[in-house]
Amino acid sequence: MAVHWPAKAAALGRCDQDGVEKLRRIRFDGRQIEVAENIDQWHGADYRYFKVRGSDDNLYMLRHNETRADWQLTMYEQAKHSGDC
Repeated sequence: MAVHWPAKAAALGRCDQDGVEKLRRIRFDGRQIEVAENIDQWHGADYRYFKVRGSDDNLYMLRHNETRADWQLTMYEQAKHSGDC
């Protein structure tokens, strides 16, 4: 999948029973991906980061500037399937 960097993104989330935000869906480059797994999240100096696995089995890392309500896709890793080199 070709991604135009830096990729502007959007995300839809919800809080779980412990009050932790979990992403449900991400959008970038005209694509919409359902989030299958929230792997990790952490705070940087000016941003909040989310690492998720999409329903397409690929990994995505997003950066959220909470002050500006701005999202960016900062990392994409295509899933390796059996038979891939």
